[in-house]
Amino acid sequence: MLRLVRGLVAAWLALLAVVQLAVLGLVWWIFIRTPHGQVLDASVLRATRIGRAQVEGMVDALLNAVSVASLLVATVVIGFVALARRRYRLAIVATLLIACANLSSQILKRYAIDRPDLGIAGTDIGAPNSMPSGHMTVATSIVVAAVLVLPPQLTSLTAVLGAGYAAATGIATLSAGWHRPSDALAALLVVGTWASGAGTILLLGQKREPVTEPAATHHRTVAILALAGASLLVVAVLAIGLTDHGELTAPVDLGPGRLVGAYVGGAAGVAGGTGLMMAVVLSTVHRVVPTLHRPTLIDTIVDTLPLPNHPSGDDASGSTDETRTA
Repeated sequence: MLRLVRGLVAAWLALLAVVQLAVLGLVWWIFIRTPHGQVLDASVLRATRIGRAQVEGMVDALLNAVSVASLLVATVVIGFVALARRRYRLAIVATLLIACANLSSQILKRYAIDRPDLGIAGTDIGAPNSMPSGHMTVATSIVVAAVLVLPPQLTSLTAVLGAGYAAATGIATLSAGWHRPSDALAALLVVGTWASGAGTILLLGQKREPVTEPAATHHRTVAILALAGASLLVVAVLAIGLTDHGELTAPVDLGPGRLVGAYVGGAAGVAGGTGLMMAVVLSTVHRVVPTLHRPTLIDTIVDTLPLPNHPSGDDASGSTDETRTA
């Protein structure tokens, strides 16, 4: 039965990877190749000029924390945690997930995706292309890898806090005028695709390893993240609907009210997409990374910590007495 479940989850993850690639292509087509998509994206950026001075310090602090050095440090820490838990295959896969997601984002942005000038005033932000967002890719890939490698007692809390951090990073790139909303969404889809591929590889590597039914399934946290993400996407659609009256109006001709609506829609879309992607990752992590039969030192330490109740209400005890092996 467990072998069947494992096969079904692997097939689901493979399908998710294909679907996310297709959606990435759709995002590219709508927001780069069509006039209406370019106008919607650029309207959000133009709106960020309103009140930018009030949040500039906070935005700069958040974005400046994302660098090549911080990416390398985070990758090393994540790999070390996986090795400390005796998850050697997981250490390799999580490290490759971060590396491949960030490398592919840079290749897409610098060499593969070309943003044509459609001659609409206000759609150029001074760069030939900015999709996908490198900052969003860094933040999201680190969060997803952390969810994979940390003990199950910390997984739900990490997913919730990590989704908030990744969403804040994406919104900060909008507020700074560095990226369009579609850039952040594309980054989410890039990371999501690699995460699905990583999960499939980890599942297929369990073929000869006995795995029992997991105790910590994180269903409540998944539901909270999915509901929050879906709700924010509804807000995004409504806000954009109030901004976009159907006609092709250049961003420079939009009034303050419509610009604010565009920004709310863009920010809500980025946050909602982040919540949904994290819900998808969390929904299968108990299958992708089951608990070892014998507890490692780090698992034992975490078991003894008086962890606060997180919003999920899950049975995330992940007791190391469970007869599960990786």
